[in-house]
Amino acid sequence: MTLPTVLVADDDRSIRTVLTQALGRAGYQVRATSSAATLWRWVEDGEGDVVITDVIMPEENGLDLIPRIRRIRPELPVIVMSAQSTLTTAVQATQRGAFEYLPKPFDLTDLLAVVERALNQPMALAAQAEAPKSSSDEQMPLIGRSPAMQEIYRVIARLTTTDLTVMINGESGAGKELVARALHDYGRRRQGPFVAINMAAIPRELIESELFGHERGAFTGATNRHVGRFEQAAGGTLFLDEIGDMPPEAQTRLLRVLQEGEFITVGGRQPIRANARIVAATHRDLRALIRSGQFREDLFYRLNVVPIRLPPLRERPDDIPVLAQHFLGKAQSEGLPAKSIDAAAMALLSSYRWPGNVRELENVIRRLAALVPQPVITEEIIAQELSDYPVMEEPKATASGEESDNMASVVERHIARLLTSLRESGEEGVLYERALAELERPLIRMTLAETRGNQIRAAALLGLNRNTLRKKIREHGIGVQRRVG
Repeated sequence: MTLPTVLVADDDRSIRTVLTQALGRAGYQVRATSSAATLWRWVEDGEGDVVITDVIMPEENGLDLIPRIRRIRPELPVIVMSAQSTLTTAVQATQRGAFEYLPKPFDLTDLLAVVERALNQPMALAAQAEAPKSSSDEQMPLIGRSPAMQEIYRVIARLTTTDLTVMINGESGAGKELVARALHDYGRRRQGPFVAINMAAIPRELIESELFGHERGAFTGATNRHVGRFEQAAGGTLFLDEIGDMPPEAQTRLLRVLQEGEFITVGGRQPIRANARIVAATHRDLRALIRSGQFREDLFYRLNVVPIRLPPLRERPDDIPVLAQHFLGKAQSEGLPAKSIDAAAMALLSSYRWPGNVRELENVIRRLAALVPQPVITEEIIAQELSDYPVMEEPKATASGEESDNMASVVERHIARLLTSLRESGEEGVLYERALAELERPLIRMTLAETRGNQIRAAALLGLNRNTLRKKIREHGIGVQRRVG
């Protein structure tokens, strides 16, 4: 029996060596090259069962090879690797016909799983739509190179050719509308309108009229026909922000639209066909709202077809420097003086918890760009700016070298902060799940770091079933540490 052959193209010798050894141990024949021209010759000659290619190589961009490969060998799966790790790269790889996109650094076990899947699943033969062009982070709707953001990029890329309903969950200021806009701008409805409505910002008695429109004379003050957001979004995307704040009567009407594909205006009689892709978002725990009777369970399952969890900024501190530089560049492009941030100041920015998430970071950077007279923003300036807020501190050690606080006291203080936050927001029924998630996430992340990404060893240390661990890794958006590149 002939072993499957994997063609590998990457101009980094160390990556070629690691991939050759790993694929060889997994039972594959491997041919590796640093040249796009050599890879193309092998493909033309009919060699290989799977292709793994980097994006940036001498002679030719790996993304440009994909359409050429698909023209002559449409059944040959192409797996794309990239250190660029941007949303645009993920979308372009997917829409040009890549079987899978893997941002560097990546987990070898993930790569082997993708290769196995590529060999066992036939390639789709339909031509892919070309993705919108974007050449830099300045033009991108989402920025971040952390593992959690990479997974979001991959999900968005996979959804570009579908109209599946998406539910985005994330804290205020984390960028939920940016994800919704990316789903629209890179999707097949991008030529249509993007219409957003915030449920928390509209009086309860007006939500149905805003969503579905109303006829003249439908109620006191309705002097003209009003076109609702569903009609406005025809052919495009309707973004339902803060869906957890939708009143029960509107939930019932929205459920009917999702079930029947049509709606009736307030005071109207003739049904109107709904023609909008639905993307919903919330910062609230909808399952808790279901338990308390505030949200319909059947509506939740209609909306939660593809769930996307957008992590808060404190869970991806490695993204803070690139975000800060982006906001400085944006401020300069708007006419503010050019500024830079020194290393100590950037470290302090990265240690802050950012309760307002990306929105708060942007506001701070833009304020500093406008008000700081000197060209370099220093640690002292950042410390003064953040002086009213808690900064994440390193654990203090006692004379014996042990931490002065045990876990119970640290957890108690954090729960006290959660209780204060929930009391101020008026949320109920979410404390247990939120506290458990915030403890579980670092526990799993640190255990994976200890085992260098080996999930079998991590599951054994934690006392969990491996499938349970994998599920929790996905739920929390945790990136593994056993990586190549």
